[in-house]
Amino acid sequence: MSNAPLMKSEKDVSGGLDVIKVREDFPILQRSVHGRPLVYLDNAASSQMPRQVIDRLVYYQTHEHANVHRGVHTLSQLASTAFEDARRTAQHFLGAREEREIIFVRGATEAINLVMNSYGRAFIGEGDEIILSAMEHHANIVPWQMLCQEKGARLRVIPMDDAGELLLDEYEKLFNARTRFVALSHVSNALGTINPVREMVATAHAHGVPVLLDGAQAAPHIPVDVQALDCDFYVFSGHKLCGPTGSGVLYGKAALLEKMPPWQGGGDMILNVTFGRTTYNELPYKFEAGTPAIAPVIGLGAAINYLTAIGLERIAAHEQALLEYATEAVRDIEGLCIIGTARHKAAVLSFTLGDIHPHDIGTILDQHGIAVRAGHHCAQPVMQRFGVPATARASFAFYNTFEEVDALLKGIHEVRKVFA
Repeated sequence: MSNAPLMKSEKDVSGGLDVIKVREDFPILQRSVHGRPLVYLDNAASSQMPRQVIDRLVYYQTHEHANVHRGVHTLSQLASTAFEDARRTAQHFLGAREEREIIFVRGATEAINLVMNSYGRAFIGEGDEIILSAMEHHANIVPWQMLCQEKGARLRVIPMDDAGELLLDEYEKLFNARTRFVALSHVSNALGTINPVREMVATAHAHGVPVLLDGAQAAPHIPVDVQALDCDFYVFSGHKLCGPTGSGVLYGKAALLEKMPPWQGGGDMILNVTFGRTTYNELPYKFEAGTPAIAPVIGLGAAINYLTAIGLERIAAHEQALLEYATEAVRDIEGLCIIGTARHKAAVLSFTLGDIHPHDIGTILDQHGIAVRAGHHCAQPVMQRFGVPATARASFAFYNTFEEVDALLKGIHEVRKVFA
């Protein structure tokens, strides 16, 4: 791919997506930072929110705000309807078989902790083994470590190669009679690697082992069908999907969720309470104790509708075009090393630049209005695997443009000048 600037018509429309028109939906993209137009390339950490989602949140707060599932008055009924509409929206978005398989949580981290506390504590014991991959986010490592420490269980880790691809032959060898659970990232937040999770789920199921997929980096960018994947649990966060913070989804197969005890106790997760005993509510409410994050969930539903209207296939095509353009362009930058070169990647470009610390890279780019993430990305084992303390990470979304990639490249050259 040539590094020469693309013609305006090519930049404005990629994969059938009119990016310039899409950008009009995002008020924050019109602002400046340090006197420069904002170039927001930290989408893997948190995506921006379109006006359609903002307006839906404001409408709920100004016209429908009330508690859900508990009142017979009009506002409570309106809020309850909007809340449950969001559940159906999430069900269709993930391709779940049943509406009751969608549990609302505050994000992927809470969803993983729910599964660990409920399924893990009930079905994993001393001497049992849990398989994780070497590229997991801390949120999909630490809860399982906590469980292993409590139960006397053991973690087994799938290794990866220098490109950031998991070694599937080694994965197969990890299974034995004590294997009880597998937890995997669908897409690596630090490397962008898209893992062959359908194949990996099938391998685990051949050994009778359930699988949780962390979809925080996948659900906003590529179509997900949990029935086709046949995973047992799938999690994602709303704030990475153009929705509000404090929102997320845990999908679980109904048969497994039925067997799992509640994680938290309180209102709405009960049918009957006496001081002698409590009868728990049916799915999904058994796992939704207390007043939920009503506004964020409604906003999440609006965000899913927004992305669905654009089309995940079109989103993926545009983001891949950005990634390919950026990847080819940075190859000519002296001293720049891409960390994560898997054959199948989401739109994440992690890199180091000679001896320049990624925090310095991020700070200088910010002075030019360019927002990237710098650090270990809550994936310290990945950094250790590649022998670096941290990376700078540019992560693209469907509202980013080729001009913004050019701005990133210019900014990296400015960083090099500072340290020349």
